[in-house]
Amino acid sequence: MSTHVSLKEAERKAFRTAFQDGLWDIFIGCVILQFAIAPLLSRRLGDFWSSAVFLPFWALAFLATWLVRKYVVRPRVGVVKFGASRKTRLIRFNVVMLVLNLVAFILGILAALTFGAVPGWTYPIGFGLIILVGFSVAAYFLNFTRLYIYGALTGLSPLVGEWLYVVMKAPHHGFPITFGATAGIMILTGLALLFRLLRDYPIPTYEPTSEKEIG
Repeated sequence: MSTHVSLKEAERKAFRTAFQDGLWDIFIGCVILQFAIAPLLSRRLGDFWSSAVFLPFWALAFLATWLVRKYVVRPRVGVVKFGASRKTRLIRFNVVMLVLNLVAFILGILAALTFGAVPGWTYPIGFGLIILVGFSVAAYFLNFTRLYIYGALTGLSPLVGEWLYVVMKAPHHGFPITFGATAGIMILTGLALLFRLLRDYPIPTYEPTSEKEIG
């Protein structure tokens, strides 16, 4: 009995497999790693530069991701071009993420202006909710289900960090511990997926067919 798969379902599955090489997991983990390392640099560099110093690092991480995908992953799994419906979904995703980033930016300014005037738990709760919503929206539009888990881990990181700070006197509000663990989970997951892909999908070799085999 043959199984008939609609073109839309096949495209959806192909879209999901685009995230199975682990490269996005590694890149997102590298971005989250900033929240673990930046607090350690803030005393020497200040709050602004302790974060801004990571911009070149992110650029190198993105470039490395692009190069590995182009020269290592694509020769093994090929390239998929998506139809109009999937492209429309990506456009909606970009619009929603732009709005969320603007909201996060405005809330960040308000938090800076009212710093010390509201209870200490307000900041980690708000920060965690923004992260959770952002990751969940990306997971929904991109069919990237691991982002739900990453969103939960990242969203809980400031809350758990604040608990470690209040209860166990962890330095820097526990960020180096919680965000470091979260980033480590993402990067290790990505590396495991990448190594599995390299193992299961070797580069195809094309050997010329001999005249005897043709005959």
